[in-house]
Amino acid sequence: MTNNDDKRKESLHLNYAVITENIEQKSRVLDLGCGSGDLLKMLVEKKHCTGLGIDINQQNVIESIQKGLSVIQGDIDEGLKEFSDKDFDYVILNQTLQSTEKPDFVIEEMLRAGKKAIVSFPNFGYWRVRFYLFFNGRMPKSRMLPFCWYDTPNIHLLTVKDFFDFCEERNIKITKSIYIKRGKISKNPFTSFLTNLLCEEAVFVIER
Repeated sequence: MTNNDDKRKESLHLNYAVITENIEQKSRVLDLGCGSGDLLKMLVEKKHCTGLGIDINQQNVIESIQKGLSVIQGDIDEGLKEFSDKDFDYVILNQTLQSTEKPDFVIEEMLRAGKKAIVSFPNFGYWRVRFYLFFNGRMPKSRMLPFCWYDTPNIHLLTVKDFFDFCEERNIKITKSIYIKRGKISKNPFTSFLTNLLCEEAVFVIER
């Protein structure tokens, strides 16, 4: 495993810990784009949540089920019509927003099906990303954005400022925001400009 892989793994562990900390015990949770189920498993074991996951990749679904999790195969861009309003305490979209085809629709469906939603994504406004593009003239690559332009699943990259603007336009309430940079939670209060510049990854708790 390369050094970048190690750093990305550490970053994911911190990401999972941040999300887990912001979910109440025994909550009913829906994890969208749940991958192989590592976050969902953590929520079930540490917070005793009733968890359900959705992932489009069949192999991820199989691996999740092998871990004893309830996971179904599905495309979240098609919506969550199988669930009623407020079926879940939390609906999670972790590091997946930027790879959805209809991110606005997905977020609206999250807020319909859940009492609260948790959204995290890599911040494309991060200063290292800006510098990489400015000085190299190529699409940035980093531990949070490790793909080449031709094989990336990320089709709707966004910044922290973009997300704030989106929530304001849609009358979505941001109840909590956590900013991560270089594998650590940022505890310093920043202006909105500096947050967008210095934050590598953002985690938001939102509701209506």
